[in-house]
Amino acid sequence: MFELTGNDYQAIWLSAQVATLATLLALPAGFAVAAVLVFTRLPGKALLEGLVNLPLVLPPVVVGYLLLLLLGQDSWLGGLLNTLGIRVIFTWKAAVLAALVVGFPLLVRSLRIGMENIDKDLLAAARTLGAPWHDLLFTMILPLSWRSMLAGATLMFARGLGEFGATIMIAGNIAGSTRTIPLAIYDYTAVPGGDAQALTLCLVAIALSLVVLLGNERLVGRRRAGKEKSS
Repeated sequence: MFELTGNDYQAIWLSAQVATLATLLALPAGFAVAAVLVFTRLPGKALLEGLVNLPLVLPPVVVGYLLLLLLGQDSWLGGLLNTLGIRVIFTWKAAVLAALVVGFPLLVRSLRIGMENIDKDLLAAARTLGAPWHDLLFTMILPLSWRSMLAGATLMFARGLGEFGATIMIAGNIAGSTRTIPLAIYDYTAVPGGDAQALTLCLVAIALSLVVLLGNERLVGRRRAGKEKSS
């Protein structure tokens, strides 16, 4: 009991890779979307916000099915990727995409909260002195929201580690290729005598998630302390 097999280590390593890659790929887009939501008066901003947050309220299986329709061979995008020789469906890339789409709203929400706490008078003063928007973005907004970015990234990473519904729809459950920790647990529970291995992987998932969430709490605490100190 509580022993990991070679396939279990493979699933743990793949989960970490998928969650890390999805988080890194989402960071630039998450920062840009949060900045648009906080600092612009773009028409249709409420619609954009709704679309960004939609994966939070939709069942992950629905998200996975929609991605399957979007990237399937019968779709325009799927046909284009197929022509270019790029295969996404039922590969590790699909697992990354599923984790990215499902975790993206958490990243944007955290970044948005951090950006909303930036002193608007400070930004107004910089604009008055003639600072262009890209200077404001890279020399003020980015440095002042890095803790929010890290907090959002840790949340998204944790969500990516536990992603199941969208992943199994678009990436399948292929050992050594797309089988992450949740899929391996699902697999063990479906076979007689697999309970011990399922429980072992559950404990691993709990331990990993706790470490990530404790790191997130530490970052949020530091951000709160910094804000109280500056006020």
